[in-house]
Amino acid sequence: MAFDFPTLAFIAFAATAAVAALATISARNPVHATLWLVLTFFSVACTWIVGGAEFLGIVLVLVYVGAVMVLFLFVVMMLDVDMAPKREGFVRYLPVGLVVAVVMLVQMLVLIGVRAATDTPLADAGDVPNTTWLARALFTGFMLPFEVAAVILTVAVIAAVMLTLRRRPGARHQNPSEQARTRAQDRIRMVSMPAELPPTPVQEGEGTP
Repeated sequence: MAFDFPTLAFIAFAATAAVAALATISARNPVHATLWLVLTFFSVACTWIVGGAEFLGIVLVLVYVGAVMVLFLFVVMMLDVDMAPKREGFVRYLPVGLVVAVVMLVQMLVLIGVRAATDTPLADAGDVPNTTWLARALFTGFMLPFEVAAVILTVAVIAAVMLTLRRRPGARHQNPSEQARTRAQDRIRMVSMPAELPPTPVQEGEGTP
């Protein structure tokens, strides 16, 4: 069974995503797990681009690699993980970072080769652009699953905040109910101060005799 170049590239991207996902869940260091997760997202984005879903691939790179990784590190900081030993020594993070960077560079070069080898789009839905077709599919036939996914993500965000919200001694907290019941006179205090004229400066030659 003969495979063309785009098919081989798709298989390579999928295998890389599977290996990187396995490395993500098996890494003990959260920084290493973040780097492997970046490679996982980028490899999945490459499979979508090869399959013709360019918009989904670009959104995956921009949203997940650019935003979710920051959210991941933010959650790690909220969980009070002792990151001081993990911040010591930049050199030990360099091998994993170099491996991820080299693999991503190779994947970008392969994508350029795939797009150069195929003159027409790989997944053509007629004369409708990919973004237009995706918007119509999401808000027509897949409207209910799309809304259900949005509700699930919202509940997950609220649950994550509630699980990590702990009372620590010495930390300052806000009470929204007390803030809502605040009155103007509780925030502003009018003080009556009599005006006092400054003393008149004594000019030369006006001293007491």
